[in-house]
Amino acid sequence: MKNWTKMLKAMGPGLLFAGAAVGVSHLVQSTKAGAAYGFGLLLAVLLANIMKYPFFEFGTRYSMSTGETLIDGYAKQGKWALIVFILVTIATMFTIQAAVTVVTAALAINLFNGILFDLSIWQWSTVILVICSGILLVGRFSVLDKLMKVVIITLTITTIIAVLALLFFGQVTTSPEFQTSFNWTQKDVIFLIALMGWMPAPLDLSVWSSIWSLEKKQINPESNLKTALFDFNVGYIGTVFLAICFVTLGALTMYGTGEELSPKGGVFAGQLISIYTKSLGDWAKPIIAIAAFTTMFSTTLTCLDAFPRVLGRTTIVLLPQYEGKHSRKLYWFWIGIIITGALVVLGFLITQMGVMINIATILSFLVAPFLAILNYLLVTGKLMPEADKPPKWMIVLSWIGMIFLVGFSILYLIYMFV
Repeated sequence: MKNWTKMLKAMGPGLLFAGAAVGVSHLVQSTKAGAAYGFGLLLAVLLANIMKYPFFEFGTRYSMSTGETLIDGYAKQGKWALIVFILVTIATMFTIQAAVTVVTAALAINLFNGILFDLSIWQWSTVILVICSGILLVGRFSVLDKLMKVVIITLTITTIIAVLALLFFGQVTTSPEFQTSFNWTQKDVIFLIALMGWMPAPLDLSVWSSIWSLEKKQINPESNLKTALFDFNVGYIGTVFLAICFVTLGALTMYGTGEELSPKGGVFAGQLISIYTKSLGDWAKPIIAIAAFTTMFSTTLTCLDAFPRVLGRTTIVLLPQYEGKHSRKLYWFWIGIIITGALVVLGFLITQMGVMINIATILSFLVAPFLAILNYLLVTGKLMPEADKPPKWMIVLSWIGMIFLVGFSILYLIYMFV
């Protein structure tokens, strides 16, 4: 009993991982996969989760074993590794932050416009980013840690109820067979890569997990490798389960109807909520709307926290004179840069939510092999304590995963340019 209490107390970073992951990849991409291709892409969803698992797990394993973040580890591999990582981060962070924010804003329009006030999707995006920065200013990591537990539990319960209600009492539009209309056309392959790009999340989240794990250890010194891995695995398994649920909801309510999920934020939000209300009834609309908005808000919040932490730590590693009292100032400097960059991206692509999401997810998938290889080299190298290195089965899975990621990246490039 004492061990279980210790495990539960140490939980937090794994749920933060789930909160960051269960956003666009689940609410948008997984639902769209079911709606457009039935259950045909369910295997792709499962494969992406399995093949990426070791590289996400390595973030927590490395930080809890060495007491330093993956960023510090990259620097010790060679400054070139850290520079390449930061260039990749800068190349994707504005689009990723914009993508998660615009989905949150679309849900806010569906939930609040006409009741409190009417704002455009860009205005809602600005309000949401300002609120998120205020929460991080006041509460810092501890509020994030506590909030995520409530959000993930709420979303999980709501989604399970929706799936069960649809299967047993709802209006199912297609039989739950593994049918699909996936034909390996350029359009299909681009969507497949986009789906797997953020399934369950970009590999950048391994770096975020390493930072959050050390933050958790500061407020809970009893955290160790065993408890941290338990926490991570709970969060990871939860994201896989929810991905299956969202594919199921899309497949059973929209596949074969001819209806497509709109790339326009406000329309998409209404369609997403209607998927749930078809199975639960109109009475559930406000509950589902709040649950979906809360989920995407938490994703926006965790991204806005993680990117500045990553950039701040990278700055300190490259410029050690900023260590100590300047750390918090760096955090806020980078928050300002990210908010500004995300709003600029939204200004240009505000009506093209689908395009924005595809760009972000494809970029994430194309850089995944690089991050996978770096993480593998760290946890199998000299910096890692021998006793804490991954077991043999995970080493084998890592090699398969690296081949998988490289292979699909090449496939995407072939379909795009050959």
